[in-house]
Amino acid sequence: MNAMNQGKQMNAMTLREQFSLARSEGKRAKEAAESIGLSEGAAIAAHGGQHDHALKAVALRGPWIELLKALEHCGPLMALTRNESTVHEKTGVYQKLSVNGHIGLALGAEIDLRLFFDKWHAGFAVTEAAANPGNPGQTSFQFFDAQGRAVHKIFAREATNRSVWQAVVDTFGDPSLGYVFQKPMPLAPPKPDAQIDAQGFTDAWGNMTDTHQFFGLLRQYGVERQQGLRLVEGRFSQRVGTDALRAMLYDAALDGTPIMVFVGSAGCIQIHTGPVKRIEPMEVKGKDAHAPVIQWLNILDPGFNLHLREDLIANVWVVEKPTDDGVVTSLEAFDVNGDLMAMFFGARKPGKPELQAWRDILSRLPRLEAVAA
Repeated sequence: MNAMNQGKQMNAMTLREQFSLARSEGKRAKEAAESIGLSEGAAIAAHGGQHDHALKAVALRGPWIELLKALEHCGPLMALTRNESTVHEKTGVYQKLSVNGHIGLALGAEIDLRLFFDKWHAGFAVTEAAANPGNPGQTSFQFFDAQGRAVHKIFAREATNRSVWQAVVDTFGDPSLGYVFQKPMPLAPPKPDAQIDAQGFTDAWGNMTDTHQFFGLLRQYGVERQQGLRLVEGRFSQRVGTDALRAMLYDAALDGTPIMVFVGSAGCIQIHTGPVKRIEPMEVKGKDAHAPVIQWLNILDPGFNLHLREDLIANVWVVEKPTDDGVVTSLEAFDVNGDLMAMFFGARKPGKPELQAWRDILSRLPRLEAVAA
């Protein structure tokens, strides 16, 4: 072994030891990686090859759509998509997968995904033994963008066909792949309002015929998402309180109104459609007396879990978009960094008008006065 390879191996050994220590302290994988100065993807990549640590990783090769299609015969799996503030977990079968260019779809009865494969840089088959030897370990497929941020994860469940799962690992595993991750580049600030054709943007918004045209509208006028909501405030958008998500979920659970819950990463949007029942807020106090209290807003239903950092909510908007089927209304939450946490809609199919019960729920949310830019 030459000196360079020996140095790389020693570095990986050190990283694995530091990561293992952080995990033993109760940190989640992402938090453990960040505590030792790594992205989560880089920490997972350091666990390839032969070693004695609890977490082991095998690099995977694409095409990613073919890997996902191969999972159908695994049976039930848990799909997980998250961003910095919100985690969306849905159990079901990966079915009805397709791709057009870099855009993929999964349209199964439970697993409903929009996949942006140009953001999928690396994948790993990951196994991690439980801290308590008497408990089962965790088996997953994990996918990351070029900055090492998780775009999508898939976890085996008790009813998963493990032989099919292993066959997927054997088919797509390639330990020779040496994935390298980059440091995130700072985002360019939004254009000042004065440089935006606000009237043109507002008129174009009013002429939308499909909600999917919204993303092209933002690009066309060079508008950041929440900036766009502010520019049409009072006509197509209204602010509500930061407690609006909790109030909406309680209302929807009480009367059984089916809703749609969207949570996105850089490379995936994951959707739940249906009623929600068990809404459970939870406070977590840090070990340090001066640590802030973390407030989670949870949906804990069979087959669907949502975990949202309620303490990070900075702004919530009721948003109206014109379509050929009538106005479609969403409730959208943004965190303290201005990033979209989650979106909520009334359950609907194309060609059908929005549920009146959903509009009634949103109408009961107290509106806030517009805030000057």
